[in-house]
Amino acid sequence: MQAFKVHQGIVIPLDRENVDTDAIIPKQFLKSIARTGFGQNLFDEWRYLDLGEPGQDCSTRPINPDFVLNQPRYKQGSILLARKNFGCGSSREHAPWALSQYGIRALIAPSYADIFMNNCFKNGILPIVLTDSEVDRLFNETFAFNGFQLTIDLEKQLVIVGDGTSYSFDVTPFRKYCLLNGFDDIGLTLLHSDKIKAYEAERILKMPWLDTKLP
Repeated sequence: MQAFKVHQGIVIPLDRENVDTDAIIPKQFLKSIARTGFGQNLFDEWRYLDLGEPGQDCSTRPINPDFVLNQPRYKQGSILLARKNFGCGSSREHAPWALSQYGIRALIAPSYADIFMNNCFKNGILPIVLTDSEVDRLFNETFAFNGFQLTIDLEKQLVIVGDGTSYSFDVTPFRKYCLLNGFDDIGLTLLHSDKIKAYEAERILKMPWLDTKLP
């Protein structure tokens, strides 16, 4: 998992409440058994004018010019600004996969669905909670200034605007540690690989019939 320390990026304003995971990545894409290739289908039903299917060449599909991801000023964005209850609905992990594979590194919203929020942390995305009034101010500035950017400093737990204004956010020490070091659940387990190997070796000595390598 990619570590998150300090990130600067263009803000994408998704001015909608209660964006559910079926909007983030529609249900037909859950048929894919791969964990890659979902970025082109992020917000598929809002982004395109036709019905998308897994494995489809999206470069030839008709796009919705009014949707924020299709507007030139936001095409290089990597910070998604949203309204309350982002990521509600089903608990599909495909939603953070799609966000990450599109290039989203951080989310800013007043609230998130709990399971979605946990899935974001596990996939290297930082979901930041700010107050409604702080989110309102960021929406206003994003709409007002072309190429509006923010700097997010995870170590200091700050969202920093170009004029020096900053907003603090909370994150649990464990989640912060994992993101700063790029540890997902597998990475955390591998930190103890020496102890795991030692335990397995001792177990085989005590119970050799468990050794699957025996003929």
